Amino acid sequence: MAADWLGSLVSINCGPTLGMYQGEVSSVDQTSQTISLRQPFHNGVRCPVPEVTFSAMDIKELKFLDIQTQSGVSRASAGQGVLSDPGVKSSGQSGQNSRGGYLANNTHSTTAPITILRKGPPSSSSNRWPNQATPKKNGVKNGGGGGQMRLRDDECFGADMDEGLDTDFDFEANLALFDKAAVFSQIDGTDCNGARSRGTPGGERGTPTRYRHDENILEVKPVVYRQITVPQHGGKEYCTDSGLVVPSVSYELHKCLLASAERHGLSLERRLEMTGVCASQMALTLLGGPNRLTPKNNHQRPTVALLCGPHVQGAQGVSCGRHLANHEVEVILFIPNFVKMQECITNELALYSKTSGKQVASIKDLPVSPVDLVINCLDCHENGLMRDKTWYLAAADWANQNRAPVLSIDPPVSGKKQAVEAKWTLSLGLPLPLDGGEARVYLCDIGVPKQVFQEVGINYHSPFGCKFVIPLHST
Repeated sequence: MAADWLGSLVSINCGPTLGMYQGEVSSVDQTSQTISLRQPFHNGVRCPVPEVTFSAMDIKELKFLDIQTQSGVSRASAGQGVLSDPGVKSSGQSGQNSRGGYLANNTHSTTAPITILRKGPPSSSSNRWPNQATPKKNGVKNGGGGGQMRLRDDECFGADMDEGLDTDFDFEANLALFDKAAVFSQIDGTDCNGARSRGTPGGERGTPTRYRHDENILEVKPVVYRQITVPQHGGKEYCTDSGLVVPSVSYELHKCLLASAERHGLSLERRLEMTGVCASQMALTLLGGPNRLTPKNNHQRPTVALLCGPHVQGAQGVSCGRHLANHEVEVILFIPNFVKMQECITNELALYSKTSGKQVASIKDLPVSPVDLVINCLDCHENGLMRDKTWYLAAADWANQNRAPVLSIDPPVSGKKQAVEAKWTLSLGLPLPLDGGEARVYLCDIGVPKQVFQEVGINYHSPFGCKFVIPLHST
């Protein structure tokens, strides 16, 4: 009877497309030629459904892993077949199979064998090693009381499992059953579409909400990007890398800001020092930073040509050259000879003379070959007529013919094209509305306190963050 096979553990091979299934026989329908398994496993992985039904046409091979017995008689010897489809047959017709059980009488052609891997009572099992016995302790020989022990040995080791090793494990089929997207979505705390779930604690399924290690979980106020306001629009606006708006100011307002800072103790000497430090730090970065300035690279130290005029802007350049020379950069300072120069210039030149940097007063003494960087401090905010001087024109012409990139420090607003074509410009405190063409604008912090900005009518919040020099982008 087909019902005699219920409860037996079987392995069904459905070919390379459908794969291998194992489970407990729950029903056998000889009319429709189907067999059903409960708690099935597909290719070694438990199926998500409680029961699977197979048609005889899909079954290539059927193996019995464990057969239920009744009154000590194996149900494999009941003489009843499971399915009578031509595609599912025993290995012998109406006869005894290779394990000693009798299967269904079937007159159809045989294509797929039915194999019994483990039969009912241990006494009916054939021993793979009939002449081999397990030695007994205390000198007890086989036979007599050792029969019971031998039966237990046969039950444990006697079953032949070679047939179970015939089929290789299908790694690709098992990997296809692994839903990687679902697993990683649980790990990352996101759904399969990549959207992070938020809402009440615990979520809809009671699982705790997950956050990234660098994610802020505290509610913050909306970011205000216009944190600096000026009493008069300077004509241009810039923005930082983080999106903060930095408006430009007129030269008159910028001059009032610096004068107010001097009254509160930010003297010209301190401002020159801050400007020199920031400008030299930017120049060191442009020269290659740690990739260029290393102890292993002493034979290829960078060379900087510094062009300065006899004014405050020139003193800022001399301060920058001193800091560069202190960092093992070869500095060549050009400044024309004057009988009388401002005190800030003479003080900075006295300090610069204590470094290894060179100072020249003629354009002929500047290098003929290209240098690594040219720093331009020739221009002055107060005296625009200086651009017509012979030494100025000669220095500007040398800088444009030398193929090195140019950094201009604190260039003035002249309304005319700059005499020296700069690649970068560095403004102090707040930018001026420069017409620098394609030059990139940078801003440095010279240490003006917030209340000093407020005294001249500027509502100020620092845009620098953790840096002293930041790039600005035109809006």
